Amino acid sequence: MSPQGGRAMSRECALLLPRVCAALTDPKQSGFDDTCLEKMLDWFRELREAEPTVKLLQDNPCLPSFFTAVLTLPEPEPNILSFTLRLAGVVAAVEDSFVHLQLELLARLFGEDGPLKSAAWEDASVRSGWVEGMHSMVQHPSALHFICGGGGIDVIFTLQGDSSLFVASAACRLLVHLLTFSVGSEPTVPLNAKDCDWPTCAHMIIKHIEDSLQSGSASLIKQSLKLLTSLFGSCQAPWTKVLWLGIAKQVESFLTEDSLQAQHVLVDLLLNMARSPVFHNTEGHFWALVTSALEHLTPVQSSPLAVGILRLHQCPQVVRIKALTVLLQPMDCILRAASKPLEYAGLLDESVSDPSAVESLLSSKSSCASLLCQTLAHLEELLSVALLPVSLPYASLLHSVLTILQFCNGLLVPASPLGSKISQILVGCFRVQKSALDALAALSEQKCSDTVVESLFDVLLAYLESPNTSPTVLKKSFKAMSTWLMCLPGMFFKNKQLTEKILQDVFLVLQKRLCSPCWEVRDSSLEFLTNLIENLRDYDEFKQSLLSSEVPKLTENLLEDPESYVRASAVTAMGHLAFITYFLVPESPVAGNQYDKEKTVAKLQEILSTDPEGFPRRAVMSVFTMWLNESCTGQLEETVQFVSTVVQTAAHDLDWEVKLGCLELVQIFCDHMFCRFGLPECYYAPVSSAASRSNEPLQIFCRANLFSFLFQSLCDCDKPVGQKACDILLDLKTHFCRNKTKNSQGTEDLPEVYGIFWLQRTLKQGCLVQNFPTDDDNRVDFKDPESMLLALRTIDLVELRNDLNKCSDYVEKSPQSLLEDILATMGTIEENEADCY
Repeated sequence: MSPQGGRAMSRECALLLPRVCAALTDPKQSGFDDTCLEKMLDWFRELREAEPTVKLLQDNPCLPSFFTAVLTLPEPEPNILSFTLRLAGVVAAVEDSFVHLQLELLARLFGEDGPLKSAAWEDASVRSGWVEGMHSMVQHPSALHFICGGGGIDVIFTLQGDSSLFVASAACRLLVHLLTFSVGSEPTVPLNAKDCDWPTCAHMIIKHIEDSLQSGSASLIKQSLKLLTSLFGSCQAPWTKVLWLGIAKQVESFLTEDSLQAQHVLVDLLLNMARSPVFHNTEGHFWALVTSALEHLTPVQSSPLAVGILRLHQCPQVVRIKALTVLLQPMDCILRAASKPLEYAGLLDESVSDPSAVESLLSSKSSCASLLCQTLAHLEELLSVALLPVSLPYASLLHSVLTILQFCNGLLVPASPLGSKISQILVGCFRVQKSALDALAALSEQKCSDTVVESLFDVLLAYLESPNTSPTVLKKSFKAMSTWLMCLPGMFFKNKQLTEKILQDVFLVLQKRLCSPCWEVRDSSLEFLTNLIENLRDYDEFKQSLLSSEVPKLTENLLEDPESYVRASAVTAMGHLAFITYFLVPESPVAGNQYDKEKTVAKLQEILSTDPEGFPRRAVMSVFTMWLNESCTGQLEETVQFVSTVVQTAAHDLDWEVKLGCLELVQIFCDHMFCRFGLPECYYAPVSSAASRSNEPLQIFCRANLFSFLFQSLCDCDKPVGQKACDILLDLKTHFCRNKTKNSQGTEDLPEVYGIFWLQRTLKQGCLVQNFPTDDDNRVDFKDPESMLLALRTIDLVELRNDLNKCSDYVEKSPQSLLEDILATMGTIEENEADCY
């Protein structure tokens, strides 16, 4: 905010604050709106930033009086008290304002004589306001001394274990802020000394951490571990290493204490430390602790630590290998369980921890699915990393994932007792199926042999064909199949027979799924088809397999599906099918193609004009835009007629997204016309024969009814539609009015026959679409190029755009609006009603 803006707000503040403070402290009122109070607090923050001196308090003495008045209320509303504490923190964030408020008042707000000892403290919002107010205040040494010397630090320690998670989390963040601010203000801390001479506040917090870690209390230990996690995650100063060296032994001892149940907090702590360069050179102590954690934590607990370590580039290779081993153990166990003894060696030569722990988890119904889902999710995460600092055994992982999928649908007969147990647990397990299919899709970037590819597609086809496959699992199966089919182009010249067989099998199962009684299945099948066409439409093997199947006909039938989602997906699929059947091979059309093309276009136009649901109509508009963008709508006159028909239909649509889609189509059409006819590149180039051709696009746009739709859209009640229309009109003005200066006449002097004055006045009024005149009103001829050129030159589109883009914040955040909200909340009483004005 500019200083001038701050002074203007201060003047308004001086007039309004006394009334606002009086309203807030009126004991007869209650039920103040929290949103209104939050808005007022934001306003004060802006004032504080604009006037970071004591002048804000000097100009508004009602503020200290307000704080005192709230404290004297017998039973203040909790939200008012919370607001007061937060506001006091904002005001006292500047040191001279802190002094001006006087310690006595601040002690009553934040000390033992204030809300701490009142019944209001039982409300979590009051405790939260106290913590937030403290956090805002600590921006200077005086506030730091106030907290440490007035007992506030002990209150924060207590709030770490608050029953409200919001309050506990805020207290933890405040302690981190106090610690970093305290040490940061003392740059002479001897970082190499065994017993650091910490500043007072830092010493209190560090001693509290050390005492808590040694207390034996599970809750206190967790609180301190969370505090350390937050500290090391946000601060990478060298002194954090000194702090850690003093508590490292105690933290390490928790790895073997099962009764503590804080292992997940330890994992978060170690990961934050591993990301900080401060701990990368601690003479190996830190990485030794990480290795110990990987060895002692259970597979479920150590897996998140392992995947986090594997993403780090600054990590010793020996630690990275151990982390990879931890992550691969469940996948290794799956391979061993599915194979005969000694037939397959598995993924690992050795284990970091006892393999029996993983086997025990996988043979238990309560833990098997959870462990596999976690492992598969972590593998998928690693596979998505562009520059992973470790090499994964992709072939073995693919084998293991396929084995899990075979376990889940009963395709695999295991040869070991453990395999039989796992198979019984996993059969029909949707959770594991979905996770395994996601991991399988993530593995598609890796090269593999024809034998593995054939086996992989057999597994996926089994899922697509099975009547037991749930709709959600089927959708995942389609995604995995689609991802792997994208790899087929590389095989077209290697194994054509295998490729043709896979595609034939895929379209056979797709025909079946397109006729499913479940609409989710039909919808997923259409989305799968669309994805295939988008990515494989240039390959002859794919086109031949698709067009020789019943899939195109079934897709056309689904344009009349009773479910709107399916109709929308069918529209999109038909739009992409058109590329294969009509657009990509126009020189050698199949018999009847011309009729089919006209039939398809007519059917989609019918859906656009008659479908009762918005989804199919939006899909039609997307398809038409895609066709136009690909220059697939025919010769010039055909394209003009096509656009004109679409625009006239969409202009009457009640769905704003359909109109916005039509505006996208209009913009593409305009760009194509300008490229087709060309215009002078220089804005000030002399008029030439080339420039004279610029009138041709104008005439075409008039014939296509574009201007009627654009000016009508300017008045649309949905803001994005008006903004988009205005942008297009400004672009048209740039092209058509390059060599023209703005008409020096006022709009009042324009010939009435053009109706431009009336049009500009109507646009400024922003009337609703249903009241916008059509060509039948004989006011503006939107098909007349001369009228439209005059409209573009004359109407102030920049002003209209500014009005459309204007945010409502300038009203909502004004002091007047704020007072209106407060008075409305408390119930407008007669003597205060005039204050709104």
